[in-house]
Amino acid sequence: MREYYEMNIAGLTRKLPLCPINEDLYIGAFVLFGDVELTVACAKELLKKAPEHDVMITAESKGIPLVYEMTKQAGLNKYLLARKSAKLYMKDVVKVDVQSITTARLQSLYIDREDAEYMKGKRVLIVDDVISTGESVKAVEKLVHDSGGIVAGRMAILAEGDANKRDDIIYLEHLPLFDKDGTIL
Repeated sequence: MREYYEMNIAGLTRKLPLCPINEDLYIGAFVLFGDVELTVACAKELLKKAPEHDVMITAESKGIPLVYEMTKQAGLNKYLLARKSAKLYMKDVVKVDVQSITTARLQSLYIDREDAEYMKGKRVLIVDDVISTGESVKAVEKLVHDSGGIVAGRMAILAEGDANKRDDIIYLEHLPLFDKDGTIL
């Protein structure tokens, strides 16, 4: 059985460990945390493809270093974060539920009223590390709409599985799914 899937992303080669989702389905685990070189390179390449936007948003947590670096490289000073739980400092939160392929249970995403007001009437670019089923992106998109923002686009470093067949997302590379032997499905 193959343990890793090697791929080129934004001009850099990385080995992604294969991890089981269930008995018959494995994914290549793409973890951006701690990889500054890859974060910077991916942000640069995504910005080349980014539609016009006023602000970026991501869901907590793996998209945070990416949206931070994209915001920095774009010369902007603010990005928005959809949190996995409402924090004490958040007032009058906006909430949506999401079921992700990499999370066993239903999750909720939250933004506070101040961020919702900031989005109102603005072109909002949704950024994530990987889009697979698209459920996380859908949840963030609902937060944007519920806040009066306009979705400028949906971007990710990787489109996993059949997500590469979608025409409503922008991504850098396709990440296939695998069987239990590590064979690409």
